[in-house]
Amino acid sequence: MSVAFDGDRGGSLHRWKAWFANDVDHDAVLRQIADEAGWSGRYAFLIVISAAISLLGLLMPSVAVLIGAMLLSPLMMPIIGMGFGIATFDFQEIRRSASALAAGALIAVLLSIVLVSVSPIQTITSEIAGRTRPTLFDLLVALLSAVAGAYALIRGRGGTVVGVAIAIALMPPLVVVGFGIATGNMTVFMGSLLLFLTNAVTIALTVALVARAYGFGSHLSPHHTGWQVTLFIVAVGLLALPLVAGLRQIAFESVAQRQVRDTVRARFAPEARLSQLDIDYSAQPMRVRAVMVTPRLVPQADRLLTADLQERLARPVNIHIDQLRVSLDSGAAEAAQIARAGEGPELADSRQQSRAVADLALIAGVEPAAVRVDGSAHSLSAVVAPLPGLGLDGYRALEDRARRQLPDWTVALAPPTDTPLPAMTIRQGVLDDAALGLAAWGSARLSRAVLVDGGTSGQRAAVAEGIVARGGTAEPGRAGGRLSLRWSQEAGETISNR
Repeated sequence: MSVAFDGDRGGSLHRWKAWFANDVDHDAVLRQIADEAGWSGRYAFLIVISAAISLLGLLMPSVAVLIGAMLLSPLMMPIIGMGFGIATFDFQEIRRSASALAAGALIAVLLSIVLVSVSPIQTITSEIAGRTRPTLFDLLVALLSAVAGAYALIRGRGGTVVGVAIAIALMPPLVVVGFGIATGNMTVFMGSLLLFLTNAVTIALTVALVARAYGFGSHLSPHHTGWQVTLFIVAVGLLALPLVAGLRQIAFESVAQRQVRDTVRARFAPEARLSQLDIDYSAQPMRVRAVMVTPRLVPQADRLLTADLQERLARPVNIHIDQLRVSLDSGAAEAAQIARAGEGPELADSRQQSRAVADLALIAGVEPAAVRVDGSAHSLSAVVAPLPGLGLDGYRALEDRARRQLPDWTVALAPPTDTPLPAMTIRQGVLDDAALGLAAWGSARLSRAVLVDGGTSGQRAAVAEGIVARGGTAEPGRAGGRLSLRWSQEAGETISNR
């Protein structure tokens, strides 16, 4: 490569230069880059507009809106300018393009931080999540897109550059960087920053090599060309290390999810149905939670499936299956009644109680011995095993499901003691009834008082009265700040059976 670039007039490499490079208007290409790769008022305006549109597309989420933001984004040209500066060893052009890129990126990140901070929506959507886990495929897309973009620019085919801008998508990762900072999510911040750096560095260095292939920097020595190739190989190699690890993790998760589904289904009857599956791959050990609707309960399913999955996945697994028993046989109820008719009342009651305890233990994710039974009141109660990310509304729904499955029993499920209380709002003088109900339910189940902080004294008193009116225990707390709820420091020892 270096021989052809440095003036060799013979051989196949010289013919390549004669066929492809000699008809290129090098001066016109460099003038275009000089006009479009630096800082300008138009550049700053497009940065602001494309960043704002990108944020809307990420939060909605909408692919069509994101494509519009990609088309408006001017970030591609400064990166290409850096590539041509590297190809020609034009350090002034490198500094000018790098300054424009850095300023544009800073504006985009700061604008997204401000907009996310004032936005009522701060949810990680599918479009945001898709830009937090870059893989080796992203590097390959950037590399191939850079080849196409450099070729289009050199050959004057501007329409191709539009497609390249969509393929690489430089602005959305920058906006996600700002989203991660605004929400304090380091995983989102680091993942999106790695994606942006991968795209920017790969594009710049690939453009430099393509530019050299088309005769730019022909005045450079073979030593310079060697440094350029070495820089490309080292930079891409360093970027590839975390990207390969990310790709391996995604591949493992894809395979693991299929193996978990197959393993769980294999332990149950063919007519059983897996209605819900949640896997936390980052937990140590890997955490699996599932709900299986089945005509027959499988004893010790958690222990059996833990052994099966640890053997298949070759890593520690913590699995819990909620088994919901349903009758798929129209004659099952009749057969059960006939069987109970031949039993004595005491034996029938004992078996009914044992089944109820086992069912509630499965739903709560605890051992049967942890279920409290009051035979005289015909009631059951238990403290639910912690489920990551589940709030009071989820635990209350779990209690409702247990009540539907055990209609002959009075059931009370208490959430874990560290379950956060819901956010409390007052809109146009009206209290959030759903939040009051959840707080009252949690207070009653844990026999624990709720303290109402912030807002005005009248608001604190009104919220506390609302919780008490709904069966909980509450009192006004600290003044100052926004209205919020927190648990008192002392928790009761018993569980309410209301």
